[in-house]
Amino acid sequence: MRLGLNFGYWGAGPSDNIQLAQEAERLGYDSLWTAEAYGSDAVTPLVWLAAKTERIRVGTAIMQMPARTPAMTAMTAATLDLLTGGRFLLGLGASGPQVVEGWHGVVYGKLLTRTREYVDIVRAILKREQPLEHHGEYYDIPVRGGTGLGKPLKLIVHPLRGGIPIYLAAIGPKNVALAAEIADGWLPVFFSPRRMEVFRASLEDGFARRMDGKTPDDFDIAPTVSVVIGDDVDACRQQIKPHLALYVGGMGARGKNFYNDLARRYGYEEAATKIQDLYLSGKKNEAIAAVPDELVDEIALCGPRERVKDQLAMWREAGVKTLICGASSLDAVRAIAELAS
Repeated sequence: MRLGLNFGYWGAGPSDNIQLAQEAERLGYDSLWTAEAYGSDAVTPLVWLAAKTERIRVGTAIMQMPARTPAMTAMTAATLDLLTGGRFLLGLGASGPQVVEGWHGVVYGKLLTRTREYVDIVRAILKREQPLEHHGEYYDIPVRGGTGLGKPLKLIVHPLRGGIPIYLAAIGPKNVALAAEIADGWLPVFFSPRRMEVFRASLEDGFARRMDGKTPDDFDIAPTVSVVIGDDVDACRQQIKPHLALYVGGMGARGKNFYNDLARRYGYEEAATKIQDLYLSGKKNEAIAAVPDELVDEIALCGPRERVKDQLAMWREAGVKTLICGASSLDAVRAIAELAS
C-alpha cells in the first residue's frame, strides 16, 4: 500500500507545506495532493510543491471540472507533466451544486454525462492523434452557431505522456461505477474500509463495462483519510469531528448532500439526520457533538500509534492501493510512514 499526502486547500503558508512535502519524499511517500473549493486553486500550490521536490508524484484531488473547459485541463495537465518529468496525476471531480452554480455560475446538470464527455475530450487531446472534434450534450468543439471561424485544433505541445493517469472523485453508486469504467483511479472521501460492500457492486459494474482491457489490478483505489496521532483517542477524534460535521451537515442543501447520503449508506441514518438538522439551524457546536465516535473511527486514523497500526490493516484488506493521508504535522507524516512499513 503506497502512501500519499494531501495538503487540502492552501492557507497555512508555503514554507510549512514545503517542509512536509520534502519530508514525505524523503520517507518514501508516493504522491502529494492538493485540493480546491472556492479559495485557493489546486494547481498553483501543486506546481510550487513540485518545484521543491524531485521524485515524488504530484496530483490534484481534485480539479473541479465545471471550473475549466476540458481543453484547459488537458493543457494544464500536459504542461505540469512536462515540467515535473512525468510526475503528474490528474484528479478530477464535479464538486457540488452549491459551488458549481453558486460560485462558478455553471448549471450542475447531469453529472455522469458531463464527466464522461470531459474525460473523453481530455484523453483525446493528450493522445494528440488528430485535431479535436467533439459534439456532445455539454461540450461542442468546434462550437456550432458561433462566428463559423472555429476549426478543429491539435495540442501544440507534445505531451511527455499521452496517458497521464486520470483519477475521479466519486462516492455515489453510479459515479463510482463510472470511475471504475473510464478512470485509472478512484478518489473517495470519507471512505470506510469496513464498508467495502457499499461500493463493491458499483466497482464491479464499472469494471465489467471497461473497453480498454484494464482490470481491477490496474485500478488505483486512493482514499484520503484524516490522520491524528495522540495518546488521547477522544481528543484526536475531536480534531476530526468539525470537518465531518461540516460535510455531513452543511455541505449542500437538505435532500442534496452527497456526504450525508454516504453516512446514511454506512448505517448512520439517525446521526446523519441529527447532524444536518443542527448544522442547518446554525447550531454548529451541537452538530459537531452529534458526530458518532464510531463514524470517526471508520473513516479516519486517530489515536495512539499502536491503535493506528492496527487500523491500517483494514485499509490494506479493503484493497486500498494508495492511502492519501490528511496529516498536517511532521510527527504524523513520520508516524504513518513507520507504521505502514
